[in-house]
Amino acid sequence: MDFISDLIQYEYLTNACWAAILAGISCALVGVYIVSRRMVFLAGGITHASFGGLGIALYAGANPILGALIFAVLSAFGIEWATERGRIREDSAIGIIWSIGMALGALFMSLRPGYTSGDMTAYLFGSIITVTRVDLIALAVLTGGLLIGATLWLRPIMYVAFDRNFALSRAIPVRTVSYLMALVMALTIVLSIRIMGIVLLIALITMPVVTANLVSRSYRSLVVIAPIIAVIGNVSGLMISYEWEVPPGTAIIFTLTVGLIAIKLLTLSRKNA
Repeated sequence: MDFISDLIQYEYLTNACWAAILAGISCALVGVYIVSRRMVFLAGGITHASFGGLGIALYAGANPILGALIFAVLSAFGIEWATERGRIREDSAIGIIWSIGMALGALFMSLRPGYTSGDMTAYLFGSIITVTRVDLIALAVLTGGLLIGATLWLRPIMYVAFDRNFALSRAIPVRTVSYLMALVMALTIVLSIRIMGIVLLIALITMPVVTANLVSRSYRSLVVIAPIIAVIGNVSGLMISYEWEVPPGTAIIFTLTVGLIAIKLLTLSRKNA
């Protein structure tokens, strides 16, 4: 296959493959927490709010990923603070931040000198072939930190994800864990934007976990199975994208969808057998 031979030959394709692997692991690990806490809408809000920081940073000539990160972290903390104090309903806060972030991003990107529609498309739908070594290093550090965290602190995170009141009864610092996970969520989202884009990223966070949940209900098992599914889906999608010349993000989503449907049908056939 051309993909295998070119993978060794071209650095951009090697970088893209490593990015697919690392983003798959990190997004799936964080996705287990997000899906378990039923925070998918929150993750979507943070993802889209980061577009505001990205647009402002591009307009100012700064690093767009840094701008997106600042916005994502502030959005995550702001939503946690607002809902914790009961000042505003969580879904309302997410909807407001979601809309403002997208509006600011679109505004400042359009005001940037030399703006073209392709600039916005690359961040909305991803551009995995433009991943650099710096991006890979950042993703590798994040993934390593997530793997260490999942190994050392899986139990308190699991308690907070499923039952915050029970976690409090076990003297677990729920508020601290919630804010730390909000920070981790924001970091994962921003560092994965170049791979999947703002619009498609939420699927990479949730679909591997949903697929893994068809096989196992154990939180510990999900932490292992979901990253494996995500990596297989990402690399397979990248391969299909390269061979058939279709957008990588789209190919990855369809690959994960086919996997989800196949496993769902398999589990249904076993129940009916």
